[in-house]
Amino acid sequence: MYAIVEIQGQQFKAEEGKKLFVHHIKDVEAGKTVEFDKVLLVDADGAVKVGAPTVEGAKVVVEVVNPLVKGDKVIVFKMKRRKDSRKKNGHREQFTQVEVKQVIA
Repeated sequence: MYAIVEIQGQQFKAEEGKKLFVHHIKDVEAGKTVEFDKVLLVDADGAVKVGAPTVEGAKVVVEVVNPLVKGDKVIVFKMKRRKDSRKKNGHREQFTQVEVKQVIA
């Protein structure tokens, strides 16, 4: 059984026991549970339910494993040729690691 769930503007395939890296969720602590009810699709052993836009009564329960994980460094380099114009910038994305505990359909 799995579900397609929308978390902070991104869609994830959630299966029980699977760990996900989602965009940073503020005000959560390690070990706490969080529920997401924007479930777009549920597949229960071949019986597929597609929401319009969401599936009624379905939700995904996750447990926060690590509230703040920094991702890989992203380098942003802009250059205009023959203009002596270069700009180098970069950042590191912040994620929250969660583990899917239960998919309720």
